[in-house]
Order: sequence, then structure tokens, then C-alpha cells
Amino acid sequence: MTLLTVWAEDAPGEPELRTEEPTEIAAVLKEHGVRYEQWPIRYLPDESTNKEVLEAYRDRIDAVRASEGYVMVDVVQMRPSDDPSWPELVRASREKFLDEHTHDDDEDRFFASGSGVFYLHVGGKVHAVFCEAGDLLSVPGGTTHWFDMGTSPEYKAVRFFHDEDGWIGNFTGSGISRNFPTFDQLAAAR
Repeated sequence: MTLLTVWAEDAPGEPELRTEEPTEIAAVLKEHGVRYEQWPIRYLPDESTNKEVLEAYRDRIDAVRASEGYVMVDVVQMRPSDDPSWPELVRASREKFLDEHTHDDDEDRFFASGSGVFYLHVGGKVHAVFCEAGDLLSVPGGTTHWFDMGTSPEYKAVRFFHDEDGWIGNFTGSGISRNFPTFDQLAAAR
């Protein structure tokens, strides 16, 4: 179940709000221009390809592309592996997204499976959106945020872009992301 936790930016130990109610999550995020939707989950084998993920959600993806003008859509998958390079891949990927940043473009993500946490730093607060399968989150360009996939990531996410260059982060240099509970801590507290 999706979880929204909100803290004052200077009080990471005391949540002001904690809710799993989808309508409340959508309403709170909408105040900041963030769209949150839940799509019906469609079956995907564990070993599904990126193409299979896109095909499973083709109608929904095409609707978002048409309404929002996205020119590129891709899939990113992370799942535990016995490959010796896996720990380093996880460490490097996680570190890249854990630093607070913005994008010139909107950041739309749909979780076809698994989970991850988007932290939105807006209005003097930090909103942690623990997304799971079926969740679509659309973060407006210019919104400061970071993402945590956890120390053992497992997810399939569809990404939407207005630009063929894909993901480009503008890092703020702030260390705020290190002050708030991590994916692993939020998952353990559920």
C-alpha cells in the first residue's frame, strides 16, 4: 500500500502526516502540482522485458503521452542478482538519485512492480511518497526532490520524458536528503 509521510524540513523525526489513504495522498500532493494516480495492476512475469512492460500498459502509456506531450518513454528495472557487479551497481545507482535535485522537465514515473520512495522538498516540508505497483507520480519540473530505491532494490518503472535526452538532474548541493528516514527505514516501519 502506498504511504505518504510529511515532515517539516527541519524536523525529520516528527511526522506531521502519515497516511495510506489514496484520496488524501492525491489531495495533499495536488496542492504542490504533483499528480498521483493508481492504475490497475497487470500481470508481468518476474523476468519480463522492458518491451513486455510497455506492452502490458500500452493503453495507459499512450494516454499519458497524448495528454502530456511526452516524446520518449522507457522502462528501468532493478532486481536482486547474483552477478558480482550487482552490489556496486546498486550503490552507484542509489547514490546518484539520493542527492536532492530538480529537472527542467516533469518527472513522471509509473511503478509496474516493486517499490521506491520519492521525497519532494516543497513548501518548507518534505513529502515522502512510498510508491508501489500501480502508482503513477508526476513531479513538475523545477520541484526539488530525491529518490531512494533502498539497499536491495526491486522494481519496474516506466519513465516519461519530453526530451530525447532522458533523465538529466540539476543537483542542489544540499545535504537535506541525508536527514530523513530512508526507503529501508520507511519499509521496516510499515
